[in-house]
Amino acid sequence: MRFKELDVWKRSFKVSVYICKSMRSCKDLGFKDQICRSSVSVPSNIAEGSERGSNKDNIRFLFYAKGSCAELLTQVLLATEIGYLKKDEVSNLIIELEEINKMIAGYIDTYRELGASKR
Repeated sequence: MRFKELDVWKRSFKVSVYICKSMRSCKDLGFKDQICRSSVSVPSNIAEGSERGSNKDNIRFLFYAKGSCAELLTQVLLATEIGYLKKDEVSNLIIELEEINKMIAGYIDTYRELGASKR
């Protein structure tokens, strides 16, 4: 399956677009750069892994995406506490990031099972 057909890629892509647009006017350039980079990293690593051609590489890049998703969740929580994002706007975003992280874990398990069945 091509990466653009994966629900996890579509959902993480939407989150990335939302984050980058939401942070557009943030004057803290270091924080803005970091949160945008981690948001872009999630769908990018899902895409890269799916195009690598092996389960082992796909799993490795899914772990990168999972790590970036956790990093992004942390930064969203920080941005909320600092006042860069409004609390009432991020509750659904937090839920979405937690769901995306679970989906990535599910894909990792699936690819591990596929690899084990080939032995």
